[in-house]
Amino acid sequence: MKLLLVTPQSPFPPRQGTTLRNYYLLRHFATNCELHLFTCLSPHDSHRPAPELSRMCARLEAFRQPHRPLKRRLRDSLLASKPDMALRLAHKQAHAKLQQMLAEENYDLVQIEGIEMAPYGFQILQSPNRAPPVVFDNHNAEFLLQKRAALMDAGNLKRWHAACYSFLQWQKLYRYEQAFCRAAAGIVAVSEPDRKALASLAPGKPVVKVPNGVEISRYLPQPLPRESPPALVFTGKMDYRPNVDAMLWFGQKVLPRIRRATAARLLIAGMSPHPALDKLRALPDVEITGAVDDIVPYIHRAAIYLAPMRVGGGTRFKVLEAMACARPVVSTSLGVEGIPVRNGEHLLIADQPRDFADAVLSLLRDQAAGGRRSRALGAAARAFVENHFSWDAILPQLDAFHAQLLQEFN
Repeated sequence: MKLLLVTPQSPFPPRQGTTLRNYYLLRHFATNCELHLFTCLSPHDSHRPAPELSRMCARLEAFRQPHRPLKRRLRDSLLASKPDMALRLAHKQAHAKLQQMLAEENYDLVQIEGIEMAPYGFQILQSPNRAPPVVFDNHNAEFLLQKRAALMDAGNLKRWHAACYSFLQWQKLYRYEQAFCRAAAGIVAVSEPDRKALASLAPGKPVVKVPNGVEISRYLPQPLPRESPPALVFTGKMDYRPNVDAMLWFGQKVLPRIRRATAARLLIAGMSPHPALDKLRALPDVEITGAVDDIVPYIHRAAIYLAPMRVGGGTRFKVLEAMACARPVVSTSLGVEGIPVRNGEHLLIADQPRDFADAVLSLLRDQAAGGRRSRALGAAARAFVENHFSWDAILPQLDAFHAQLLQEFN
């Protein structure tokens, strides 16, 4: 089979959610088909794709992410019929390059990664030649993410501008996401809530759940750390709105309650910290690292791993990574949405500031007394990920879905 994978970011190096998923998909496809890659290089990437990608791909084409001035984005947010995510990576020369690939190659299947690349998916579907089946791997039900953000910000007068933006994007994304879901041959969702949401956009369309996973051999358990004060750790791309919101909520609403009872340090590890996080830098014992070469040592430093998510969707790599490392995790319900864990068995779940602080404090007290409960949670979390979220267990589901669509198409 000749497969074209279309990704919004270079899959190497695999540093955060989208690139992690795309890297492991790409590595898997490269072992069982002739793989071609069409990808976008971000401002952080070098001018050429990494040699590791060339070794896995029979053909590799890349374009540089186009620059969109802030004024243009603001104008488009108000006046454009398409959502911001559909305009972010659209590029005239990239469309021309893709058209050349379609003319020169005979693809059996195309997989579009994320709504940002849907303009290229529509281009393939509207090709004058017989278009191959197009699979839409939707990393989030994006309309649902913006709906949640709009409703959350609507209750805060200081966030009215953000609420207005999210409301407009929610409406535009609903229509655009629905159109692409209905046009694609099949849809891939990363969680059961997302699968249901996307199925509602395109009744009768084949939809399969293929969650995010982890490479078990990379995330190995370590004993609980002995740092003093103990580290509360969060990892992720720190200009991503759900991550920024999570840390501001935790730093302003939860951390003071914890520190009234005991000493603790907050460690935030991840690339591109947003300026809004500067207000946390001024607090004592708060470290914001920026980009790091390897996130695993920072997860291992966690006495407790935090997932205080209040917006967003999908299946969060960060939680799976922490669980695979056998860290005791405290999360909101939304932080583990799509991961069928049980509160008190695999981790602790709390949604209000007082409850979240109490959960963290209970584990800190446990570790001061020997850590029996923390170790039990970590061991159960590791076993859960091994059984349900290793890539080796997940990816055959995608192979079967591809085979089903090809059989129907032919």
